[in-house]
Amino acid sequence: MHNNVNTLFEHLWDNYLEVTPSAVKVHELLGSTQRDDVINDHIALRTFNLPKVGLEKLAAHFKAVGYKECGEYHFEAKKLYAKHFEHEDPTQPKVFISELLVEQFSDELQKTVHEMVDSIDEDAVTADNFLYSGTHWDVSYETYQKLLAESEYAAWMSAWGYRANHFTVSINHLAQFDTIEQVNQKLKDAGFKLNTSGGEIKGSPEVLLEQSSTLADDAKVAFSDGEKAVPSCFYEFALRYLKPDGEIYTGFVAASADKIFESTNAR
Repeated sequence: MHNNVNTLFEHLWDNYLEVTPSAVKVHELLGSTQRDDVINDHIALRTFNLPKVGLEKLAAHFKAVGYKECGEYHFEAKKLYAKHFEHEDPTQPKVFISELLVEQFSDELQKTVHEMVDSIDEDAVTADNFLYSGTHWDVSYETYQKLLAESEYAAWMSAWGYRANHFTVSINHLAQFDTIEQVNQKLKDAGFKLNTSGGEIKGSPEVLLEQSSTLADDAKVAFSDGEKAVPSCFYEFALRYLKPDGEIYTGFVAASADKIFESTNAR
């Protein structure tokens, strides 16, 4: 596991850019001339709730560099469970890790997921690069489509494996924008398509968090039966509000996160 938080995030970012080239354009659009005001609010990772690769196995990599658990979330319709983690240094990004509740799905999906996870070497899970190691298995595009019919999340994992599912621009830190509406308009004017599930803006000042996101880029995956382009990763935008005690809200809103997951939906 890494012992330096900045090194870990540099690797996660480089790996994310490989399949999310639009992220560079987002920085150019939203940053000032120095582009040092594009600050990362949080990243998200996905996994399965199987012992070898469960949420806590991913969390261990972040705990090793100073993160602690701060909140938990349930997504009953999507059959997911999640936690978020914060670093002792508040300038470091927050981390949101979710896991698919595999036992709640069909026997066929369970069998496929167990086969994928069985392909992972035990030692790989604690290796420095596990969080940006991609897939450790071969699946066919046909299998991907079967998973997609039952769970977009499972299908995405089958194609992309272990990597940051998204990074998030902190609107609070942008020099040229004050509202999430301004950010969304800038993105749309530049040709970006936004996730409109639940509305372009998820959340509100009342819940202390507003979020929006682009639709995932399409990137090519080498499936066992040929190469196909499928949705990869996306960019999120978050505006946080002050709590009554004057501190900024650092948590997440399950109802909003539920819709953010849909940024990777096949279109």
